[in-house]
Amino acid sequence: MLVIPVYDLALLPGASLYLKKEYYEELAGKQAEQGASVIFLMLKQHKQRPDIKPEDIYPIAVTGVVESVDEDGTVNVRALARVRLSQADLEANLVQFVECTEIQDLTPAEVEERFKRVRGAMLKFSNQFQWGVIARQYILNWHSLPEMVTALSSQLNISSEEKYQMLETDVLSQRMELMEKAMYEMIEVNRVSGEAQQAVSKSNEMVYREEAIKRQIEFLQKQLDDMHPENVSDIRKFEQAIAQSGMNDIAEKEARKVLNRMKQEGQNGHEYGLLYDYLDFVTGLAWKKAPFERIALDRAEEILDEDHYGLKKAKKRIIQQIAVMALNQKQAGSILLFVGAPGTGKTSIGQSIARALKRPYARVSLGGVRDEAEIRGHRRTYVGAMPGRIMDGIRRSGASNPVVVLDEVDKLGKDYNGDPSSALLEVLDPEQNSTFTDHYMNVPYDLSDVLFICTANSLDTIPEPLLNRMEVIQFQGYTASEKLQIAKKHLLPRAMESAGIAPQQLHISDGALRKIISDYTMESGVRGLKKRIDTLCRSAAVKLVKGENTAVTVGTRQLKEMLDRKPMRHDTAMKTGVPGVVTGLAWTQAGGDILFLETMFTKGEGKIHITGQLGDVMKESVQVAISLVKSMYPDKADMFKEYDLHVHVPDGAVPKDGPSAGITLTTALASLVTGKAVEPTVAMTGEVSLRGGVMPIGGLPEKLMAAVRAGIRTVMIPKDNEEDLEDVAEEVKRQLTIVPVSSVSQVLEKTGLR
Repeated sequence: MLVIPVYDLALLPGASLYLKKEYYEELAGKQAEQGASVIFLMLKQHKQRPDIKPEDIYPIAVTGVVESVDEDGTVNVRALARVRLSQADLEANLVQFVECTEIQDLTPAEVEERFKRVRGAMLKFSNQFQWGVIARQYILNWHSLPEMVTALSSQLNISSEEKYQMLETDVLSQRMELMEKAMYEMIEVNRVSGEAQQAVSKSNEMVYREEAIKRQIEFLQKQLDDMHPENVSDIRKFEQAIAQSGMNDIAEKEARKVLNRMKQEGQNGHEYGLLYDYLDFVTGLAWKKAPFERIALDRAEEILDEDHYGLKKAKKRIIQQIAVMALNQKQAGSILLFVGAPGTGKTSIGQSIARALKRPYARVSLGGVRDEAEIRGHRRTYVGAMPGRIMDGIRRSGASNPVVVLDEVDKLGKDYNGDPSSALLEVLDPEQNSTFTDHYMNVPYDLSDVLFICTANSLDTIPEPLLNRMEVIQFQGYTASEKLQIAKKHLLPRAMESAGIAPQQLHISDGALRKIISDYTMESGVRGLKKRIDTLCRSAAVKLVKGENTAVTVGTRQLKEMLDRKPMRHDTAMKTGVPGVVTGLAWTQAGGDILFLETMFTKGEGKIHITGQLGDVMKESVQVAISLVKSMYPDKADMFKEYDLHVHVPDGAVPKDGPSAGITLTTALASLVTGKAVEPTVAMTGEVSLRGGVMPIGGLPEKLMAAVRAGIRTVMIPKDNEEDLEDVAEEVKRQLTIVPVSSVSQVLEKTGLR
């Protein structure tokens, strides 16, 4: 049996196919002989015989026989039956097949009726032209619809896939319907191409005409697109984008569904813009999995050290995460949550991680987000629907495996529009995010290769379920010496480059930088320091542009003029102790600070006055402190009946709350009732229990740095916080005498109040 590969041919059982002898022998590879058995293999795309591979061949083929080889060089081949291939080897001219099942759901009379109807339409169409008489003879020689379709195969205005679909179907009625449709479309396409025709009356003819016009437009548009790729149409552009995107089956099905709606709408349709935006978004996403880049751990460490000074504990944990990913050759490890004061490098270190991993970087700000749709996306049921911030960030990154920083997760809100923090659970859970579905896209997207990093200033407002998904890494505040190095190595060079100042045109002395750090900023991070250095660079730029100086030198004397502001007032240790006043340590979102807890007795009836905008926790601490002092100084208990007690914390405009002022309040009251002053260079922090125990607190590194800045020499901390001293810089510990205490009695003994 001779194997003949053909492309773009509608060859159906029962039809005769007439081929030039030369063309037949070229396809078959042998001379034409009458009675030879052949099998036609349908190709998916046009290829020369030596280049054809098994995957290029459709599974359904047609057997046939050479009925005659005419003297004029025409080979007449009769198609016999449809067969399903199990093996096809063109080199060996070997095929194996089984005959396909035929479902004869039409009677011979119905088949004949359909054929006559189509033939009648062809005859009617041909009568309109001068060549109709000649065409009429050919048409009358056709005896079946398959014979007609095969003869006009090259004239049909349908694709190769659609021609094959006629052959593929087992049901006779379906095949007849496809053939009829193809013939009617061919008639209408030729009618449209030949002349301007009046609107036809029958509804079915209108449908065929419309379809024919659309196909004609698509064909012409495709030709124009191929001729002018720079002016490719929207439909063609999205067809190519969908085909090349590599999206999953569900996403591709949805995209093609939207594309079909877009075709039907036309550019003047009111939904065209919405459909365009959707397709533009989904085809702009990176759907293909990116290959895992080899990670050089030494280089990653260099990049982190190069971009950020200090932060040893945070860097160590990041390197561990990168090492785990290198071993697994995929995204692995916990979701990291960087917690610390503003300006400590939480967000910017995400860029360094992306550079170390050779991945794109995207930042998603979550501060103030109150609507769940901001995370999951808006449903496409109204104008203005948009994708969620997560998928928008992924799209901006241009990759399927970027480093995404979810900034300020502690500032997520919650209202009647849903809970955004709950929506984040699916995003951050590696067990779920491989099929994350954004409501706008309405198809799953794989987020498992994305490295998510979260940042927050505080853990207090993060819901427990969300916090459990993440591993907390504290970003401690910088010491004065660390800030100096950061200013010299990072902030000043960047500020000078931004201002257009050459290195030799500006010099800021170390003394000036230290004074800015100590007197013009009050923070744990370096954001305020950056602003002051930017101001100096702008002031220097004015002098350079005016020609007043060829180079500007900034010392401590020039700061007041160039910064145009007074030094900030910092609370410092009192010079002399006052009974009833004790120095405490507080944590704020900007870092640490000291505060004075002041107590005073006034003539009265035992009332308690609390001022200074103290929160509920601190008010409860006052009550506990009073009870402790009464029990520890029973001979002084009557004073609380005879006098009114006033407890005040200065800076009344600033709200204050927290559980770490217990021992400070207790010591202040003990100092008040005994009349003994506490050494002013002694500060303390810790909560107390009603049993007199000192409970652990948080924010110890920031509090100790605030103590050093204020001139404190001795700090009393809860004994349970001794392990936290590992996180405190050696520079800070060297300047303080740190005394761990476990009970209020110890505190009072060490302060000389007992």
